[in-house]
Amino acid sequence: MGHIEANSVDYFLPDGRPLLGGVSLRVGDGAKVALVGPNGTGKTTLLRIIAGELDAHDGAITRSGRIGVMPQFIGKVGREGKQVTVRDLLLTVAPLPIREAAATVDRTELAIMERDDESDQMAYAQALADWAEVGGYDWETLADVCTVAALSIPFDQAQWRDVNTLSGGEQKRLVLEALLRGPEDVLLLDEPDNYLDVPTKRWLEAELNASPKTVLFISHDRELLSTVATRIATLEPQAAGAVCWVHPGSFDTYQQARIDRNDRLEELRRRWDEEHTKLKTLVLNLKVKSTFNDGMASRYHAAQTRLAKFEAAGPPQAIPFEQKVTMRLRGGRTAKRSVICEGLELTGLMKPFDCEIWYGERVAVLGSNGSGKSHFLRLLAAGGSDPDIEHRPVGDFVPDTVQHSGIARLGSRVRPGWFAQTHQHASLTDRTLLDILHRGDEHREGMPREQASRALDRYELARSAEQTFGSLSGGQQARLQILLLELSGATLLLLDEPTDNLDLHSAESLEEGLDGFEGTVIAVTHDRWFAKGFDRYLVFGGDGRVYETPAPVWDETRVVRAR
Repeated sequence: MGHIEANSVDYFLPDGRPLLGGVSLRVGDGAKVALVGPNGTGKTTLLRIIAGELDAHDGAITRSGRIGVMPQFIGKVGREGKQVTVRDLLLTVAPLPIREAAATVDRTELAIMERDDESDQMAYAQALADWAEVGGYDWETLADVCTVAALSIPFDQAQWRDVNTLSGGEQKRLVLEALLRGPEDVLLLDEPDNYLDVPTKRWLEAELNASPKTVLFISHDRELLSTVATRIATLEPQAAGAVCWVHPGSFDTYQQARIDRNDRLEELRRRWDEEHTKLKTLVLNLKVKSTFNDGMASRYHAAQTRLAKFEAAGPPQAIPFEQKVTMRLRGGRTAKRSVICEGLELTGLMKPFDCEIWYGERVAVLGSNGSGKSHFLRLLAAGGSDPDIEHRPVGDFVPDTVQHSGIARLGSRVRPGWFAQTHQHASLTDRTLLDILHRGDEHREGMPREQASRALDRYELARSAEQTFGSLSGGQQARLQILLLELSGATLLLLDEPTDNLDLHSAESLEEGLDGFEGTVIAVTHDRWFAKGFDRYLVFGGDGRVYETPAPVWDETRVVRAR
């Protein structure tokens, strides 16, 4: 078994701002500890420091046992322009000797294909011997178990497939299978539940509870937190960098524990301020008296020393910043029928279906991964089958054409605004948030910097105004994308897993923003809590049918089709 411990860890951003300010956390043998906190507080950074990928600027990390790491964005492996295969993806979470031996086999095999002289053959033979020596063939057996469990196909058929042909959920399931079945004693999982459908989330909850491994995981899924976490570690943002406090119970008692803790901090701070004021008043009084009475000088110096020591010890921990995210999703009036689908068939995915979605409705699209839900959203985001100029999507990301037969049509004045966290926003990556809002684009007007700062402040992004979009956390990027939709005048919001990277507070703010949105909302979601607020449920079934239900349906199985 293994454990991990962080002791007084400090970390500073490249611009010098403190991100972590003395974080201490211990995760004991076999514990399942959830790491929560607002977006951008440093949760991913702390995980990377514990994993050894980043160096802390101060403090110490103690690790015992072998560590397996699942990053937040697992598809981003390999170099630009290089195809990443299923085998490559599984190797990213394999033990280091396996990774190194695989790289040598690949390199020597390529040399044989290119030149094939005797030294290349010898090197290839040696690479295969080393592969066997480090347990490479055992790893291939494990990989086969993982691809069968996650993709329903054996490793020899799956290994050369491009990972981009898999859904985000399939990629995550594959990596989770490998880590949960692998030799690692300690797992560090950064939002492992993102992109998973509900049956797979339930599988993950059961596997984590049954696993003897020590697990530290980041998640914003309240159901998962409630089911799995034995303790909740919270990163609380402070002016001098985030600090960590640990609730020793489950998530069910966490909210009350946090309120009680903040009340306690408030009381301690109030007492400290009172004592500070008393000491300063005493010093001032004695200073005046000592000018007229030499006998008071020693008392004056003693009071000065007391005050200096009191101030040097510093106040108790500050009360955490409370997030206040305010989303003003405006929208606008459109035709009564926002979306009309007639005999719509997503080629190779779902059977033909008819559907009408009316202005102002909130429709949740449910079903397992790979069933075509995101394709449906993308078709609408492109303006439907034969879009007029008024149906052009707002925003800088133009969706690919979705193969389909039948008709998907948008009503008049329906402008789709598409939100998908898997977008690669090439035009935003290297620009600061202030610059993005200041310059505007063809859908939204630029705004003066002061107004841009106020807009960022409503989304709790003001402190990141000078950061580039690419340097933000996943949740901060999500908040900025929603702000851009708000400013772009969309009247049909198409949200693909909108709460996946949002912290708990931001997800609640999104719900409030959607309540006030004047327009239509269609959301693909696997968030059991978020889905409760919708009017209608469109289910993409395991048998290829699309049907409507009055309440959420979470137990649809994967669509059976030739792979």
